[in-house]
Amino acid sequence: MKKNFFKLVATLAVALFATFSLSACSNQGSIDMASVSAVIDVRTPAETADGYLEGALLIDWQGPDFATEIEKLDKAANYVIYCRSGNRAGQAIELMKTLGFTGTLTNAGGLDDAAASTGLPIVF
Repeated sequence: MKKNFFKLVATLAVALFATFSLSACSNQGSIDMASVSAVIDVRTPAETADGYLEGALLIDWQGPDFATEIEKLDKAANYVIYCRSGNRAGQAIELMKTLGFTGTLTNAGGLDDAAASTGLPIVF
């Protein structure tokens, strides 16, 4: 019970920090996908229904299981994270760092920016 409470408090603290101190950003250049273990879309199911990057893991930042799902990933691997504007991706990256992720975590911004920088197609 205490562990779940701590995760909830940590998630909320990171979300508040990121909301008030991070700005949305996107990767302006091409991402070397050979070094990327996975692409993560942190948008809501309603948003991903309108399209997402082929092969992306769909893990809703606002969903109740976000931290649990992220914890299942290899913490040493490299990930590309995107959302609608880059804001939630930035928040997700900050939480991942707090959870001990040590690989490269790239904020690819919004869907179109992520498609352009990764070369992955948008699927529906």
